[in-house]
Amino acid sequence: MSVSPAKFVQDVRAEAGKVTWPTRRATLVTTGAVLAMAAMTSVFFFVVDQIIGLGVRELFGLGG
Repeated sequence: MSVSPAKFVQDVRAEAGKVTWPTRRATLVTTGAVLAMAAMTSVFFFVVDQIIGLGVRELFGLGG
């Protein structure tokens, strides 16, 4: 089955027209939520890493 490039582009444009794009506000809210979760996750893993590091230092007597 052969499809011409012009027909392909026409079909792509038709499908792109069916896409429901988010509003600017929805995009900003979602971006804010993602950044907040990434920040909370990084703080969580930092604290866990510090606690594990402290336990290892105490266990093996390493570090000051």
